[in-house]
Amino acid sequence: MWWLAHGEQEVPAGVDWLTLREQTILAELRYTKRRVEFLTRRWTAKRAVAMVLGRGLTTTAVAGVEIRHHPSGAPWVAVDGQPAAIDVSISDRAGWAVCLVGPPGGASGPLGIDLELVEPRSDAFVGDFFTAGEVAGVRGLPAGEARDEAANLIWSAKESALKVLKVGLRADTRDVEVDFSQERRADGWAPLAVTGRDGAAFPGWWRRDGVFLLTLTGRQLAPPPVQLEGGGNLAEAVPLHSWLARPRV
Repeated sequence: MWWLAHGEQEVPAGVDWLTLREQTILAELRYTKRRVEFLTRRWTAKRAVAMVLGRGLTTTAVAGVEIRHHPSGAPWVAVDGQPAAIDVSISDRAGWAVCLVGPPGGASGPLGIDLELVEPRSDAFVGDFFTAGEVAGVRGLPAGEARDEAANLIWSAKESALKVLKVGLRADTRDVEVDFSQERRADGWAPLAVTGRDGAAFPGWWRRDGVFLLTLTGRQLAPPPVQLEGGGNLAEAVPLHSWLARPRV
C-alpha cells in the first residue's frame, strides 16, 4: 500500500488535470469549502494513483485518472474511462487531503483512511459516539493533550473502519470498537485494531504528525503503507481554512 498527502495550496489553479465529468461537478459547487475539498482530494488521489500505476505525472497522465463514487459515496477509480482494479480511500481535514492506494489488481480489498486534527472533543461527544469501553478509556486520561489525542484517534479509526464497510458515518459509530497501541515504530506508525459487534476485524495503523492524526484500516493485516514522494509533509502542515474569507464562490 501507498499513501500521499497534499495541502490545498499545492493544487494547480487550472482545471485541465480534471476529466470533463469532474470539471462539470466542480462547476456546480457554489460553496468555496466544498470546492476546495473537492479539488484537494482529487489532486491528491489522482496523483497517488498515477504514481502507483506508473503513469507519470504529466497533466495528461493525471487527467486520465478519474475518481468516481459508488451510490454509497465510496470512491472508485476509472483510468482512461475504464474501471481500474485498484482500491483507494480518501480523506481531508483543514485544507489537507490524504489518499491510501492498494496494489494494482485489487488484492488488498477495501481500504479506509481518515485524517483528523488533535483538538478538544466534548464529554458529550465522547458519550454519544463511543462505546462504553472507549468512553471509560478516554475519561480515564487527564484532561488536555493526552485525552484530546485519544478521543480523536478513536474517532478517526472508527471512520476508517466504516469506510472499509463502505457505509461511512451513516452507521452507528458504536458498532465498532477501537483498540490502539502507543508503541510506535521507528517510522512513526503504531498498530491499531477495530472490531465490529459481529466480530469482524479491521486491523490497521495510526500515526501522529504535528497536529494531524492519520489512521488506516483494512480487512486484512498488512505492513504500514509507503509514503509516495512529492507530497506534503503533515509533520509541518498548518491547518488551513481559506474558505472562511469567501464562503461562496
